[in-house]
Amino acid sequence: MVSGQSGAGGRGRSTGGAAFTPPSLTDEEERQLQEEYRKLVKKFDELEDDLRASKTFQRIFILCLFGAIILAFLLGYTVIIGLWESKPTFTRWAGLIIILGLWITLTWVIWKNRKKIVTHTGSLRNALQDRQTAAARLPLDSPSGLRIYREASLDLITQYRQGAGRNRRVHNAFQLVIISGSIVTSTLTAMNEGSNKILSISTSALSALVGISAGVTGYFKFRERGYNLQSTADEIEKHYNASQFMLDEYASQNGTPLAEGDRLRLFARYIERLKEEQRKRELQLEQSSSAREERAS
Repeated sequence: MVSGQSGAGGRGRSTGGAAFTPPSLTDEEERQLQEEYRKLVKKFDELEDDLRASKTFQRIFILCLFGAIILAFLLGYTVIIGLWESKPTFTRWAGLIIILGLWITLTWVIWKNRKKIVTHTGSLRNALQDRQTAAARLPLDSPSGLRIYREASLDLITQYRQGAGRNRRVHNAFQLVIISGSIVTSTLTAMNEGSNKILSISTSALSALVGISAGVTGYFKFRERGYNLQSTADEIEKHYNASQFMLDEYASQNGTPLAEGDRLRLFARYIERLKEEQRKRELQLEQSSSAREERAS
């Protein structure tokens, strides 16, 4: 009886003080864990979108509130100094009452939306914990876990390309302002002989706008950031296709065809290296911008 208990206890521990090895999962259990993980990831993404939308609406409400406050002060100022004495009294005060009502309404909406943001933030934090817990139950050293990593790289490609497109659009917008503003400024300067004050003010404003746009473009380096993100996304996509179709270094090593697990591990190694290189390029851009600002100061 004692020996049986000893044998049962010995099966829970490995001999020689080695680390405990968890039992391997069956294919059905592994598929269930993957399905649970995908559901939690989808729930996390939905909550993240809701939180992002709530924060966007909060910013819009705040901007509208600032506009309503400015209009209320301007309208109150005109009422006080009597600029609308020729208008009926109802028209004079009705506008002020409407603006004040809008002010109060927007304040109430911002307060209610703030509570919604707090709720979404808590739900997102809980969903993130559930997703991490589900990911911890997945066997990472199995081919299925490596396949999940490879498919997740498609989201990384989309993220990098969206960032590259956003930086490209911002850079093109600033370049359009710089080019068109420079042409219009030179044209207005040639047309103005110094007697037209409106043209002088417009020329000065356009010159300031061109200078600000050039400074922002040179400091933030939108083109370089977009190029780095696009090139990293292209490299990840190249390795994704190569690992899927057994191309180049994913075909064989030393004349021996690579198994699926070896290809997936090689793919993960390359992707982590590309991500690290992308982070280093971002840091180099930040450091170069800071160094240029220090030299200018």
